[in-house]
Amino acid sequence: MHDAPTSRGMQINNSAAVLQAAVEGHGVAMARSVMAHDDIASGRLVRLCGDITFESPLAYYIVYRPESAGLPRLVTFRGWLLEEAAR
Repeated sequence: MHDAPTSRGMQINNSAAVLQAAVEGHGVAMARSVMAHDDIASGRLVRLCGDITFESPLAYYIVYRPESAGLPRLVTFRGWLLEEAAR
């Protein structure tokens, strides 16, 4: 059995560009907490798993636009991510 190619969706190899894409509504972004801080503080982005915190300067946040919170695919992704993290 072969793995499916990873060519689905947008691929960005720049932290600032990843966050900007999320701010513009292109999807969910994974970013270092220090990089996402200003966008979260201003309300441009919200943390996907805001109820989970990590006491680490190396923590990552999964962020998205506030108005996307009810999107079924986002709700599904959040559920999947929490299940995977619990393993």
